[in-house]
Amino acid sequence: MTFDYDLFVIGAGSGGLAASKRAASYGAKVAIAEYDLVGGTCVIRGCIPKKLMVYGSHFPALFTEASGYGWKVGNTELDWEHFITSIDQEVRRLSQLHISLLEKAGVELIPGRAAFIDPHTVELDGRKITADKILIAVGGRPVKPDLPGMEYGITSNEIFHLKQQPKHIVILGAGYIGTEFACIMRGLGSEVTQICRGNNILKGFDEDIAKEIEEGMTNHGIRLIKNHVVKVIERVPQGFKLTLSGENQESVIADVFLVATGRAPNVDGLSLENAGVNIVPSSVERPGYYTTGAIAVNEYSQTSQPNIFAVGDVTDRINLTPVAIGEGRAFADSEFGNSRRAFNYQNVPTAVFSTPEASTVGWTEAEAREKLGDAVKIYRSRFRPMYHSLTGKIEKTMMKLVVDNNTDKVLGAHMVGEHAAEIIQGVAIAVNMGATKKDFDATVGIHPSVAEEFVTMR
Repeated sequence: MTFDYDLFVIGAGSGGLAASKRAASYGAKVAIAEYDLVGGTCVIRGCIPKKLMVYGSHFPALFTEASGYGWKVGNTELDWEHFITSIDQEVRRLSQLHISLLEKAGVELIPGRAAFIDPHTVELDGRKITADKILIAVGGRPVKPDLPGMEYGITSNEIFHLKQQPKHIVILGAGYIGTEFACIMRGLGSEVTQICRGNNILKGFDEDIAKEIEEGMTNHGIRLIKNHVVKVIERVPQGFKLTLSGENQESVIADVFLVATGRAPNVDGLSLENAGVNIVPSSVERPGYYTTGAIAVNEYSQTSQPNIFAVGDVTDRINLTPVAIGEGRAFADSEFGNSRRAFNYQNVPTAVFSTPEASTVGWTEAEAREKLGDAVKIYRSRFRPMYHSLTGKIEKTMMKLVVDNNTDKVLGAHMVGEHAAEIIQGVAIAVNMGATKKDFDATVGIHPSVAEEFVTMR
């Protein structure tokens, strides 16, 4: 059978872009469909604009800290419109850059939303397109609890386009997205209240990381309400009134509320049933909160239909941009490069761009103790960085190594503090190579630096 393309990719985000360009480099005839700006969540409404907001949120602290070093800084004021517009312009520049890279790679970009007709055919704006292999890389989307008044809330999609800076923003959710935006908005000068369903923020991260970030957030003036959920939201003259669970908990009123209670694979509208592609069943966590099923894949990103594959957040494995890129390239190498391989999910480093910042690689202490019991040894250091010896601020850095006492192998490295992501990136190489604590000890530290603590802990 003759097909229009060797590979048709649905979704021009991180995974789809990486896979399409790599496949084209092997000589495949490739097309990619995208109904939005090219670049996906990371470029358009995720990593890039968020990190730019993080940078912007740090300036007020820098202004005040400068006085400890003798600098006199006058009155400062944020031009919100300039801030948001500049971020949007950079996003659009990067989107255009990705389009030019597709053209250079010989990948055809087809604007529009694609849906399956059968395992080898998709329809896009009335046009039927056939392909030998099809890759689904449509990513994820924010979801809101099914509760009264949630339609008034914004998500991480809309927060980058607010016309005015919120005076008081309430954030529902205490995962990394909710926590990062709580810190961003507080740094920019907004009053922030964060509502957490459980007893701790950042579920799944090392407990010491969550504890240190929470303490830092509280010290910076963020109000954290734990063990409560929103029951109903009402519009009131001052903005929105959020009624919480619990008899003794007062309602919260804010002019904006952000819903950051989770994301779901963006499978709606793909007509997967026409192609025989299976998804993982949905589940209900508690009333109003649910998990939408992801596309089921094997270790080679292959779905239940042998010629259809899926990578990135739509598969809900590890939802990180570098992982989606790695999965996309592994797929292309396997199917078009005569080099069959699976992506390695071990020791994937990640960061939380909160204030204070955190980063981690490998096992948490809890994971290590669950698997190895008393054979786990913890090395931990907590101190005030030298930078703050003149600022007068009470800011702490925490660094931690999780070690297998039987083999001396470093199983995990965790850090909370300035430049944590930059530091852990290098440490991740050592962890991934199987370095031991003795290897860390034998490494000469760079003095004076924060990073040297990772090789001086005893």
